[in-house]
Amino acid sequence: MPIAFQYLLKFPLLQDLPVETLMRLSSQMDDRLFARREVLSTKEQTQFALGFLVSGRLQGVDATVDGRSVGLFFVEPGDYFGELSVVDNKPAAEHVIAVIKSRALFLEASIARNLIFEHSSIAQAVMNRLSQRVREVTAQRTLLALPNPFQRLCVQLLLLARPTQAGQAVLESAPTHQELAIMINSSRETVTRAFQTLILRQVIERQGDHLYLLDTTFLSDVGNGQIEPPK
Repeated sequence: MPIAFQYLLKFPLLQDLPVETLMRLSSQMDDRLFARREVLSTKEQTQFALGFLVSGRLQGVDATVDGRSVGLFFVEPGDYFGELSVVDNKPAAEHVIAVIKSRALFLEASIARNLIFEHSSIAQAVMNRLSQRVREVTAQRTLLALPNPFQRLCVQLLLLARPTQAGQAVLESAPTHQELAIMINSSRETVTRAFQTLILRQVIERQGDHLYLLDTTFLSDVGNGQIEPPK
C-alpha cells in the first residue's frame, strides 16, 4: 500500500525536506507491522535500512557474557533507528525488538545514506543522534557496573526521566517492570519489590502510564552510594 508523502511529516527528521523529496521517499519506503517481542533487526544481518517508528514502542537490546538480555534504549513513535549501520554499512551494535505491537517504515540503506549526505540538516541531526547514543550507552554500561540492583534501578529512573514545565521529573509512557529489569540486568520480581519500596517512601508515584519522580535527591543519593539501598 503506497504511503502518502504527507505522512512523512510526522517524523521530525524529515519535516524540512522539499515536497518532491518527500514524494520520492514515500514511494521507496517499506511499511511493516510487528507483533509484540518480534525482532525488527539483529546484530547479524547484512542488509540494512533506516527505520521510522509509526506506532508502538521498540527497545534496543544486547546480551551479557552469561546470556542475559540487557536493554540499551527505547524508540518511541516519530523517532528513527538503524542509523549507525546506514552510515558505516556495518552490522548493528544491538538487536531491536518490538516491546508492543508496532508499525514501522523502512528506507533501504543506500537511499537513506544518500539522503543524509545530500541534506545538511539531516546530516547534523544524525550526527547529534549518534553522539547522544554513545553517551547513553556509556551511561548504561556504567550503570550496569553498580553492585546492587536497587542502586541500578534508581540510576535508571533518573536517566529515563524528562523534566516537565512544572519542574518535575517524569517518565512518560513508563517502561514496564520487565522492561526495566532487562535494562538493569535484574529480574522483574526484584524491580517490582523495589517499586513497592519507592512508592511506600513516596519517592515515586504512578499516574496512569506516567511515572513521577517525587524525590530525585533520594534516587541520586542511593545511586551514588551516599545512602545504603533499602533491604
